[in-house]
Amino acid sequence: MKADMAAAEIDKPSLLLEKNFNKKRFSVNYTVTTNPHLLEIQNLSRKQCLGKTSWPQIDRVDAWMISAETATFMKWGGLGMIASELPEAFNRTFGVEKHKLTIVTPMYLGDTGKKKATLNGNVYEGAEHVSVPVKKVKTLDVRFFGDKFALHKYKTDVYLARYESCDYIFLSNDRFFSIDPHKDNPSAQDGCYVLNKSGVNEVERFAFFSKAVYELIRALYKDGIKEISKPNLLIANDWHSGALSGLLKYYSVARVENKTMDPALAEEIKTLPVIHIAHHLGYQGWDYDNTSRILNSLYEETTSLVFKNAKAIKNSNPRATNTLIVHDCYNQASCNFHLADRVVTVSKNYMEEVSKELGFGFDFRDILKIRKDHRDFFGIVNGYDKNLISPNKAKIERVNAYFGDTAFTTFDENTLDKKLQNKKEFIKLISKIATDEDYCRKVIPLIDVYKFESIVQSVKDPAKTPVVCATSRLVEQKGYDIAAQAIVNLAQKYAQKEDEPPVFVLGGAGDVNYFELLTRLKDKVREISPKIAARLFVFRGYKDEFAYAVQLASDFYMMPCRFEPCGLTQMEAMAKGTLPVAMSTGGLVDTIEDGADGFRTEAFFCNKRRVYGTNLAAQRLKNNENAYTETLEKALMLFYQQPEKIREMQKNAMHKDFSWDVEGGSVYKYFNLLTTGHL
Repeated sequence: MKADMAAAEIDKPSLLLEKNFNKKRFSVNYTVTTNPHLLEIQNLSRKQCLGKTSWPQIDRVDAWMISAETATFMKWGGLGMIASELPEAFNRTFGVEKHKLTIVTPMYLGDTGKKKATLNGNVYEGAEHVSVPVKKVKTLDVRFFGDKFALHKYKTDVYLARYESCDYIFLSNDRFFSIDPHKDNPSAQDGCYVLNKSGVNEVERFAFFSKAVYELIRALYKDGIKEISKPNLLIANDWHSGALSGLLKYYSVARVENKTMDPALAEEIKTLPVIHIAHHLGYQGWDYDNTSRILNSLYEETTSLVFKNAKAIKNSNPRATNTLIVHDCYNQASCNFHLADRVVTVSKNYMEEVSKELGFGFDFRDILKIRKDHRDFFGIVNGYDKNLISPNKAKIERVNAYFGDTAFTTFDENTLDKKLQNKKEFIKLISKIATDEDYCRKVIPLIDVYKFESIVQSVKDPAKTPVVCATSRLVEQKGYDIAAQAIVNLAQKYAQKEDEPPVFVLGGAGDVNYFELLTRLKDKVREISPKIAARLFVFRGYKDEFAYAVQLASDFYMMPCRFEPCGLTQMEAMAKGTLPVAMSTGGLVDTIEDGADGFRTEAFFCNKRRVYGTNLAAQRLKNNENAYTETLEKALMLFYQQPEKIREMQKNAMHKDFSWDVEGGSVYKYFNLLTTGHL
């Protein structure tokens, strides 16, 4: 798997974009031409965004899910879940009719300290501790820029595997898919997002991934590979494979123009339908410093030709006039937003947000509005297999074995009394972690804790003491600063009340700055009320057993999110009878029924503009901090004053089933989209 470092010569360097061309003043003028290939490239964005490409007749789906993450082998967030669970559910549901989804993903190798993946002989063990036999079937030459400003041929091995109901295609290259971190890797970057030992960052890594997928498709359609069938559909999972449409639809045409590709082969490749799944648009794959390097890597000797004709559909954003860059910066998501045959996002409400509000759609708001109006942009809520997230006997037994002397128990909507036992167990567990330093290091070794205190004695009646948690990533999106302000507001009120103050458990993996915010919160609450501060537990890091125990015990799950395209955590919480207290944004609107199975804010604001709620509610609440404080207080008051109502809501929440393949579930929507181009 060593990279072949022999430079691939470009006969005319002028065919490439000049190094750092974007770092000085430049403009792109789209010339009037009669050349059919250049016209095709210039008009493609308009054609695709207006839905003028007919959907092919597909009698038998043989599609690829192309994803940098999978929950099975390398998971960091929700996009890894959809990459594994959607194909698995699709194949279980429609496989009997010979339809199938195959997963294409990098074979990551290395050790970040938190994620480790190895290839031993013919057995690959991914970062999620799943091992699978693999078979190498092909080695590709993928041309890409190396450390110097020159193209190199990188050997990329193609492996096949099968796990549960899915076939996997792994692409392996030791330069781009190594996860051994560089000494300068930021602490918040981990898994497949590390700056690796070769100095490859996430954007360059996934640009190479798109190029490798393209080369695999070209090999399949040109000469064939006995063990792999040609796909008739491609699903690009978020910005990581966002360069794919440009490669299929621009690069193939440009290579016909410069006489390096057979026109019949180019026609087959460029007409492969691409469905782009957009998760949250805050992540798009920007790389200013490597803009020319990545574009030259993707398009090689056709780069200048493609760039000078990659005209975006007319829109009101002066930054989005070229499909390959935004303003002067390479943007990995851009090509697929402009050129994919269909775009899907992960909830209907988020589709509305990103196509209306600049604060959600960013530079692509206008493009997505055009697509929505022309019915080639859809919102489909992510599924989540209920068997994986309901209180699970085997999982709870593992949790108890891990902690040693806990007695967490399973329960369902008909045995909610047992949830109280879990609350009692958690109060004992968190107190032991607080008082036994050796035990703390043993059970949560990768977690930073701040001034944990025992509450065994102070919590007189757990049944009357609400437990409120948040175990999301420590990033701006999750709104921990909003949660902190709401807790301060409530602490000032509860300092004078006789009710048992809530227990708050807040933290997760991510940015150390948000952990420091939470430590300041603890200190500030202590100034208001030492009793309340003793019940505030803040931490940084993630341990699955700990997070699972928190949700088993909690009454409420805080989700003060600035944006949440779909959200899976609220589904996990609801399955355990833990009621989400959430902002009215994105998929939280689609999945939480306020007052029935959770709580949502009456209004939601983005950049001080009302996005959700009535004018009256917006005028009264004024901002997200006030809106969230009110909603959290409402949930707690109901807990203290109407426990029977809380119990009814918990039953409703646990009864809900977000599984992909329930009747009318999301897998059926995807089947319609794949076979007809519409829902």
